[in-house]
Amino acid sequence: MPSFSIPGVRITGIASVVPGERVAVKAASAVAPDDFAKVVASTGVVGRHIAPAEVCTSDLCASAAEQLLAQVGWDRSSIDLLIFVTQTPDFVLPATACSLHGRLRLAKSCGAFDLNLGCSGYVYGVSVAAAHLNSGAASRVLLLVGDTISKVVSPQDRSVAYLFGDAGTATLLEKSPTGAAMHFVTGSDGHGSGHLQIPAGMFRTPSREETRMARQRDGGNVRSDEQLFMNGPEIFNFTLREVPPLIEGALKQAGWQRETVDGFVLHQANRFMLDYLAKRMKLSPERVVLALENFGNTSSASIPLAICSRLHERLPQGPARLVLAGFGVGFSWAAAAIEFDQPVIAPVAHL
Repeated sequence: MPSFSIPGVRITGIASVVPGERVAVKAASAVAPDDFAKVVASTGVVGRHIAPAEVCTSDLCASAAEQLLAQVGWDRSSIDLLIFVTQTPDFVLPATACSLHGRLRLAKSCGAFDLNLGCSGYVYGVSVAAAHLNSGAASRVLLLVGDTISKVVSPQDRSVAYLFGDAGTATLLEKSPTGAAMHFVTGSDGHGSGHLQIPAGMFRTPSREETRMARQRDGGNVRSDEQLFMNGPEIFNFTLREVPPLIEGALKQAGWQRETVDGFVLHQANRFMLDYLAKRMKLSPERVVLALENFGNTSSASIPLAICSRLHERLPQGPARLVLAGFGVGFSWAAAAIEFDQPVIAPVAHL
């Protein structure tokens, strides 16, 4: 797996926003009353925040950005680059980053582009932002990361119906001559792309009446070809195969021992998977950040959302070493070992 380090960059602040509506797992139509306790025990999810039809990922990210810019006090004209990471954009075109650029009233000299990534997207986004800063192409970057996966989930598909929530996040990064190096490891395996996928609705398989029709699938799950399909066993096997060496690679690149890490913030896929990974890698449970209970799996937003939910009091107090690891759809994975130096971490806000 490729590994690299980027010096002279710091994360200045992170903010996260979720929709105001919270939906309890037991209210999901795909969950039978007798199965509620089993679902909660395996996923760790009790409720999720679901965006209404008129709210897009960009709305959540724009709200997070406004909140964070106000707290950090940056002049928005000083931002040189806007990166938007999502798999649920506003339009096929233009890039949602361009419309967000206008909504946030950024300078014309500020570049803007989208990255189409899911579970690994936050770490990839941080690495791209850091590379631009280190190269001199930018001095300040606004990274917006989020998804509204609930919009593409069938409520009659038990494999996903009660798992996914919606969120948008904002991260500010800047050049810092004294900033500790950020260390990254990345990888991908496109042979697994079909195991977590929306099979139809775009150019490879255009939308038509047949692809929009919901049908019963294996296990009694009901969904259309334009809704999310997840092969749970394959995702689990992929995670166990790739994530332990991913995290070990990040530690090695940074020269850290796991005992010196203040927190491991992994993609919040489900509690069973995270608990299993922690035991397999012999990570101290108190150092593995869990923020699934009230948010579910929020795809690309899950790592910054977990930081804002669980570490908004700890990180501003002093230096902290965190290992971030995103993995899933693609198959795609990425990890970062980052020393946080008293950033602004806003508590989770509601739109």
